[in-house]
Amino acid sequence: MRHRYVSGITVIELVLILVIVIALLLIFKNQLIDLINTIFDKIVSESSGI
Repeated sequence: MRHRYVSGITVIELVLILVIVIALLLIFKNQLIDLINTIFDKIVSESSGI
């Protein structure tokens, strides 16, 4: 019996992608927080001049 893929992505692939994304977020968490803070600081300082 041959298996047919109903959709292009399987549950296992979806779980693997989620695990990889979460691992990357945990690894680069500090850099991402610093980047987001810098962006918000720039937005606040730019908007105060308006």
